[in-house]
Amino acid sequence: MIEVILMQRVEKLGQMGELVSVRPGYARNYLLPQGKAIRASKANLERFEQERVQLEAQNLKRREEAERVAERMDGLSVIIIRQAGESGGLYGSVSARDIADAAKEAGLTIGRSQVLLEQPIKTTGLTTVRVELHPEVHLPLTVNVARSPEEAEKQARGEDLRAEQQAEDESLEAELAAELSELGAASEE
Repeated sequence: MIEVILMQRVEKLGQMGELVSVRPGYARNYLLPQGKAIRASKANLERFEQERVQLEAQNLKRREEAERVAERMDGLSVIIIRQAGESGGLYGSVSARDIADAAKEAGLTIGRSQVLLEQPIKTTGLTTVRVELHPEVHLPLTVNVARSPEEAEKQARGEDLRAEQQAEDESLEAELAAELSELGAASEE
């Protein structure tokens, strides 16, 4: 384990200024290169304590800006059109990059690393993902994945497309069964 000083809040790890122990690979590959932490040495501890007020003021300013953006973009929804099968399963998936690009078109400029996606989206429908505008500010973003703009509008209104598809399939099966019974009756004559 290696000790580092957090330069900003890191989810599930700690707040800015805390001294935490992490695995060397996590520090070396993630925290240190992204500037989220610095190594815990006497010189770094002293430097951090001297700059603490300035760093906290910068953090507060960035958080307030992120909160303003979150208020302005509250309720934001993006539409992503993808090819999918009849059951709604996508041919491929929707990734964080796709969501970031769609959000950029909707007026919210974010990077793919800011989209907190547990796993890629693999079915059509509405999904809510979290966008990290600041380590302490998250914005819920509704992602509407559909096969066409018309289908996206129906999903946004709350219509159940799968129920419509099932009803349509059942009516086709009933028609087919009726035709088959007619053919069977005609062949018996």
